[in-house]
This record gives sequence, structure tokens and C-alpha cells, in this order.
Amino acid sequence: MSDDAARIPVIVGVGQVNDRPKDPREGLDPVGLMEAALREADRDAGGGWIGRLDSLSVVDQLSFRELGDVSGPLAARLGITPKLCYKSSYPGGDTPILMLNEAARRIAEGEIQVAAVTGGEALRTAAQLAALKAGDDPSAHNPLRQATGRAGPPSLRQRYGLTAPVDVYPLYENAGRAAYGQTFAQAQAESGEIWSRFSQVAAENPGAWIRKPTPPEAIVTPSSENRPIAFPYNKLMVANSSVNQGAGFIVTSLAAAREAGVAEDRLVFVGAGAAAHEPGDYLRRDRYDRSVSMAVSLNRALELNGVTASDLDFVELYSCFPCVPKMARRVIGWPVEKPATVFGGLTFGGGPIGNYMSHAVVSMVLKLRESGRKGLLFANGGYATNNHTIVLSREPFPLETVRRDFDFQAEADAAREPVPELDEAYTGPGTIETYTVLYERDGRPKFGVIVGRGPAGQRFLAKVPPSEEAAIDFLTNGKTEPVGRAGEALAGPDGDVYWRLN
Repeated sequence: MSDDAARIPVIVGVGQVNDRPKDPREGLDPVGLMEAALREADRDAGGGWIGRLDSLSVVDQLSFRELGDVSGPLAARLGITPKLCYKSSYPGGDTPILMLNEAARRIAEGEIQVAAVTGGEALRTAAQLAALKAGDDPSAHNPLRQATGRAGPPSLRQRYGLTAPVDVYPLYENAGRAAYGQTFAQAQAESGEIWSRFSQVAAENPGAWIRKPTPPEAIVTPSSENRPIAFPYNKLMVANSSVNQGAGFIVTSLAAAREAGVAEDRLVFVGAGAAAHEPGDYLRRDRYDRSVSMAVSLNRALELNGVTASDLDFVELYSCFPCVPKMARRVIGWPVEKPATVFGGLTFGGGPIGNYMSHAVVSMVLKLRESGRKGLLFANGGYATNNHTIVLSREPFPLETVRRDFDFQAEADAAREPVPELDEAYTGPGTIETYTVLYERDGRPKFGVIVGRGPAGQRFLAKVPPSEEAAIDFLTNGKTEPVGRAGEALAGPDGDVYWRLN
């Protein structure tokens, strides 16, 4: 152990911050949030670690895009010039775990000795500042949707309303419900139970954004305070990106931690990670009732670290939308009765775009210091695209375990079923593979979106206009399962395809 101690990675310091200024002009920008979080992590570790950083990695941020790559300005603010200083290539929800995995492996390989990972988003302030400039309501400004909808002329996905993640994840929710054999009421009850437990965890977590226990029925029932967003998700079932939050953590070697006098009961060891991803084009995936890359990521992480779900005291199953922890808990066998978060979930803990899992790392370290021995962190990013899982423990992992490559893409690709051909102009008979209904801010249906399959297995998109009230009601009333229902795709006068039920 003494020879390995210089290469065994441990987390020694964690920090997070919520910024709620009355005047948005006084709020911290992402760099300020990151700096505050890292200085708190440094204090948590006993001080003196920031000046020793060999590596500073930053989760890309969306709220102030004009700032560009903030890793350099952050390093300057901290007064350091680390050997490695970079931001993630995209602001995905998996990136904090990717960067933790990279830092741990670099320490295990002897490339660096001290690393920090951080991120921060000020989307609440960004929306408020935009509203001040425009003289209107801050709730009308959505930097996340604006960022995801800037890609040139309207694409097929944009024409059919599948622009932001909140439009796409319901496709997994509705397909999953049918595959699990659940009624609509049963599926919503599962979502409500999981989310209510999230709210209870958040209520007890000083770092969470919304600290109010919420009963399941209040989460799944639409209301003026909980408007429908995209069927079957209401406001309290989706990530809350209107936050100003920063989080970060410091990773070093066991030897360096001991030399600095960090108490043994404050050390949390980093194990092996496993990553695998779905195709970036969510219309060119094999299916929507499960994710083979998610399963590979979770199962491989457990296997590499020699643990099973029964060995885990805590888990963080990424929770941008209910379908993700629902799929993940079925992979590892995590019971619905046990909380699937240590931070509070992206609705109640807060959803700072790609940096949520930094907060989860902070909370997992704090929980493991208090009690328990092992915790699993599962991160998801993009449009149910990127998956990265890692295990933390109060006990050291074998060095060869930590040094394992985390890329399991080849295994996921080999396990994937054939991908249906996408026919962008298909008309004719078909069945519903999955679907959603998008809503206006006042709760009125905007239109329904059908992902259909033709007789030859080809995939297509079709709309259900709000004027087709009976069809919209069929998709949303929960009396009969729409997935698998036959109908017909018809060419519309505007060039789009429309769906008619048989």
C-alpha cells in the first residue's frame, strides 16, 4: 500500500454555492460561481490545495456563452497556472463524472498529483438580465432552449417540435411505460414516488435549490403552479435550470492527503468508471424503451469495482427527467423505495445544465463521510445520449482497478439492435412507436408528436394538431395505451406529415 499511496486517488475537498441576489446585476457569473465553489472545496480540504493544482478542468457553461472558455480566466482568478487547464468539449450532464474519472486515472498513472473539477451556471441571472433589457417577464427567457435551437434552418426535428431535451425524453418515458407493462396511472405513480423522495432529500440538503418536501400527487398532477410541459411531464418533473449554482471538488493522491494532514475519516476513494453513449441523432437509435449504452455503463462500473447494488449505501441516478432513473434503477435493481439521489435531483436540488453531477459528487462525499461505505454516481447527458458511471468508497480500490480504461463504446455498439431507417417523408399506414404532446405556457396543447413505424419497419415523424381534440385526448387520457396503436400518416398542406388514428 505504501508504494501505491502516491497514486491512489482520493477526494479531499468539496464545495458548492447557491447565489440568489435580489438584483440580478449583483449576481455571480459562472466564473465567480466556480471560484467560490473551489475556494470552499479548498477550505473543506484544510487549505493550501489551490496553489498545488496540476490540473483544472471546467464543465462548459451555457448561461454566459459570450465568456467562451472560462478555464483560463478561472485559473487567473485563482492565481494559478496548472499544467492542465481545460473545459469540457460540451456542456453535457456526464462531463463532471468524465472529468473526475480522467483526474483519478491521471493520478493513478503518476501524471499529476492534485486536480480540481468545477462548474457553474447562472441561468437564473441570465434570464433576469435578458428580461431587464427587453422589459418583460424573466420566465419568457429560456437560455437552454435558445442555445439548443440555434442550429441554422429548421431541421426535421425542429419542425416537429423535438428541439430541447424536454421534448425528447418523453419519447423514452412513454415507450418505457409500455415496455414495462404499466398503466399510465402506475407509471405516473412511480415517477411521483421517485420525485417525492428527491424532494425530501433536497429538503435536508443545505446545498439544494428548492428545500420543500413535495408529495407525489402534487408532482404528477397538472395545475397552475405545475403546468404541463411535454406529456406526461409537468414542471415539477423536469430539470430546473433557472438556478445560479456552482460546485467543485479536489482530487489528490492518498500520500499527498496524508502528508497534508487530512484526517482519514474525510477521505473518499475514487474507483473505476465506465462510459458508453447512444448515437447523437436520437431519431437514429435502435429503440426508446431502454438504452443499451446506459446498461453497459452501469453494469461495467459495478463489475469493475467488484460491487453489486446490494453493496451500495447511496446512489445518484441522473434525474433530468423521470425516464432516466426509471431505466437506470431497472438496470441495477435499485428499489423504488430507496432514494435515488444524494443531492436532491435536478428538479429540487437544482439543474445547472452540465454541472449537476459536480453537486452530486459533493453530496456523495459528505454522505460517505457521515455513514456508509460505497456510493454509485450515474451521469447522463445530451438527449439521453452520454452515460458515465463511477463508484466512490471509504476504502481504497486496487490501483489496477482505477487505471482501467473507462471507454466501453465498442461493447455498447455490439449489443445495439439494428437501427430503423428514417423516412422523413413517409406517408401511409403505421403504428405508434412512441409519442409526446407539447404544451403552450398556458397549458393548452401545442400539438402532438408521433414517432411511428411503417410496415417495413421504417421510422417516421407525424404531428397531431391541437384541433384534433379526440386524438390529443387519446394520447393523454391514460385509458388506453397509445404505443402500438395503428393509424395512418398523411401529407399535410404545409409539407409536414400528420397522424390519423384508425
